[in-house]
Amino acid sequence: MGDWKTTDGLPRRRRHRALSPLREHLRDTFWFAPTAALVLVFVVWSAATAADDAILTALRDAGDEDAVSDLLGIAEDAKTVVTTISAAMMTFIGVVFSISLVAVQMAAGQFSPRVVRIFVRSRITKATFAVFLATFVQSLLVLTSYDSQRDPSLVASIPLVQSVLTLILVGLSVVLFVMYVNSTLRLMRVAHVVDLITREALRVVANMPLDVSAEEPVGDTSAGTGTGTGTSRGPGPGASSGPGPGSGPDLGPETARIAHHGRAGVLRDVDIARLVRMARQSGVVLRLVPRIGDFVVPGTPVFAVHGGPATKGLRALSFQVSVGAERTFHQDLGFGLRQLSDIALRALSPAVNDPTTAVQAVDRIVQFLSSVAQRPLGVLLHRDRRGTVRLVQPVPGWAELVDLAFSEIRGCAVASPQVTRRLLAGLDDLLGAVAEDRREPLVRHRTLLTQAVERAVPEAADRAFALHPDRQGIG
Repeated sequence: MGDWKTTDGLPRRRRHRALSPLREHLRDTFWFAPTAALVLVFVVWSAATAADDAILTALRDAGDEDAVSDLLGIAEDAKTVVTTISAAMMTFIGVVFSISLVAVQMAAGQFSPRVVRIFVRSRITKATFAVFLATFVQSLLVLTSYDSQRDPSLVASIPLVQSVLTLILVGLSVVLFVMYVNSTLRLMRVAHVVDLITREALRVVANMPLDVSAEEPVGDTSAGTGTGTGTSRGPGPGASSGPGPGSGPDLGPETARIAHHGRAGVLRDVDIARLVRMARQSGVVLRLVPRIGDFVVPGTPVFAVHGGPATKGLRALSFQVSVGAERTFHQDLGFGLRQLSDIALRALSPAVNDPTTAVQAVDRIVQFLSSVAQRPLGVLLHRDRRGTVRLVQPVPGWAELVDLAFSEIRGCAVASPQVTRRLLAGLDDLLGAVAEDRREPLVRHRTLLTQAVERAVPEAADRAFALHPDRQGIG
């Protein structure tokens, strides 16, 4: 990614790579890495076969039959190892990944079904599976290269380089297996899971452009066709822009809306670079109507066109959005908070009753909110190379993020003094970190939590204990 600076002196920011959505979509699949590894192993095997043929030809041209005989003996010894590898590797793959599926199922039940995507996106898991399959296929290919002829003067192939390559892949498989077991065990620990979720959520924040408009609707959301299912949201009570411009840009009149024509599902992301380019070529400004993470159905308006007519080229805008079965981190600012809240809620359920896990989730929720406490939120403005706004993207405002973080946990934490103490400490920390105009939602949740504890806990001493802020809950 290259950095750039707009002509009107706005802060430098990262430009979105055109293949960024494709890269993220491939990370959410499990088939790409093994398939790429199988293709690569065929290429490497072909090169190794050519090298073996070149070595055999060179030795015969030099008339060194003794060297050919020695290589033939080494290759025969290696054949036993390669045969053992080909027989054992597929069984090993089946056993290892069967156990892994059980571990994933246990983690989904302990934390949240949404954390399964962490296992799917794990690079070490994909690399291990890919190398295991590559080793198995390579061993089969090497066995096909062995010649039944034992006479050094008549043998047509001595797969020496291929056998060495197979042994290297076996060594790599052993190393990756150790790393894979370590990674899987870590993914079953709640501290590591919430840390991974938080890091991905913070990565979304880091990729947000610094040029952000105020937390208020941009343009006339009631204009054009379409229903309220896809219109922009208002900021809600307590929303404020924080630092940044005081109002949204003048986009001009809304001239058209582009509806979604694909399958129903969650809006996962949009191709920002291509949308900006299409808007610049047509001389218009595009406004994304639903937020990333919204559920859209065919006919839902996804883009509003401002400043010009919807030309023929803009009719293909609906193809620049990705709709899937579940939300992803790629451009979804609130998805990390959703997962952390889910983990805390499951930990607070009577069936689990694990307040310490809830406290660990609250720790990360406070960390995430602290990271966006000073950032302007509400609407992202994506500009072209000349600094002209071409795409307006709605994102959650500060009040919406605070409500997502605390509303459900606050309602379930009343009976757990460990969690109420941690919530109060987290709210106090955030109140000291935000500007005055962002304190209202925090004060509201603190007040509601205090009132709920006072109603639910009859003893004055227990109430005082539960309402004492403590960053560790109860030590």
